[in-house]
Amino acid sequence: MLPYLSIDSFNKEIHLIVPEWLFLKCGPVRDHAVVVSKNLFIAVGMVSTIKSEFPDLVPTDLPGTLLMPGFIDTHHHLTSAFGKALVFGEPSEIWRRVWVPLERHLDEEHLYLASKLASLEALRGGFTTVCEAGTRGTLGVDAISRATTEVGIKCVLGLICNDLDGNKTPQNSDLIIDRALKHILKWHSHNLVHPSLSVSIPEAATNGILAKISAICAESNCVFQTHANEHLSTVERSLELLNMRPIEHLYSIGALGPQALLAHATLVTPTELKMIYDTGSAVSYNPVASAWKGNAVAPALLMMALGIRFGIGTDGTRSDGFRLMDYAEAAQRFVFGIPVGDSSCGGGWTWVDQATAHGADVLKLGQTTGEIAVGKDADFLLIDLQVPEMLPSWDISWELVRLANRDQIIGVFVSGKLRLWKGWPTDWDARSLMAQISASAKKIVSQAPIIKIHKTRN
Repeated sequence: MLPYLSIDSFNKEIHLIVPEWLFLKCGPVRDHAVVVSKNLFIAVGMVSTIKSEFPDLVPTDLPGTLLMPGFIDTHHHLTSAFGKALVFGEPSEIWRRVWVPLERHLDEEHLYLASKLASLEALRGGFTTVCEAGTRGTLGVDAISRATTEVGIKCVLGLICNDLDGNKTPQNSDLIIDRALKHILKWHSHNLVHPSLSVSIPEAATNGILAKISAICAESNCVFQTHANEHLSTVERSLELLNMRPIEHLYSIGALGPQALLAHATLVTPTELKMIYDTGSAVSYNPVASAWKGNAVAPALLMMALGIRFGIGTDGTRSDGFRLMDYAEAAQRFVFGIPVGDSSCGGGWTWVDQATAHGADVLKLGQTTGEIAVGKDADFLLIDLQVPEMLPSWDISWELVRLANRDQIIGVFVSGKLRLWKGWPTDWDARSLMAQISASAKKIVSQAPIIKIHKTRN
């Protein structure tokens, strides 16, 4: 992997980087360079122009590389990392039998370790931002923020605001609202952590809390997260309880809007699509989750054609930006493209855009990240193109979706700081973390009241 390149090449206050390819909003271009100062891109343009504007800077020339925006994961469950390999072959609602029992059994230190492991995996997969949907662990929020900050990845940090959560009698709404407001105030100016409020699923909260929490997010310019229309069982429960589907329910009480981010939205009617569009709500399309334990695939290309905002999320399945884009395109092809003879399914560039700039937009971070542009945070990846899989090259956008691998990631930069070099952190001991987790995770998981349905050979 580019043996001439060393980590010392990036130990500068301000540096001029000249990759072979630069991935801009318009697509990949040659003969371009960037200047990074502290946390920002301060110049982006033709190499000759940049060199003339910054004559005192010694360029870092990177032949055979691509500089591209970091991936944005619009839906994650960081504290579930200890159980990620427990759910293969399990039927849909694994949160009832695995995630919630596991998270509620973890103490603060184990929530921290799980979150740090998941954050490291995300960084290794090329993600510079993750959106944490919210944990059921009572001490999880501080543990998550501590972990993501130490790893150096940006985190949209969801706080669960359920007031029912399986109980018939609602919890004290004033306490929930007070906690929500304090969460937003605590993180509103942090450089890596961005506050968000969550209701895990609409049925876990009263109408009053759903509407109020969404309104607080709208007023605070942060994201309101909820899982909606993911599984047949949740749709049917909503119909039985309310005579409305979950998205219809959210619409009826005014909980949709530009602040709303609906995770999954796989089982949507034309009416619900119109509700999402009319309110300016956004969707997190989670294709790997659909493949591994879902009831359907979100009609992402139809959403795009209708003008519905969406990004792509892992749902905590695996943190690999390249394989996520591949799944995103393939799922649309298998479910929607093949039956109607659509051999393009949006083109490779569509999925790169959704995994970067559009993901930033749905997380309300579009003003600061998601693309290589002057004034944006320097959240980017250096990709090695000198590998057999990428030769000969004809269309880098498609090749990133279909052929690229995370082992081609040379460096991951977040806010201008090199956080990962050739797969490993630059300023903390990842192997020590792995040893801690190996020593304790299996025991902790074995003690949690997890119920597995799918049997294994082990």
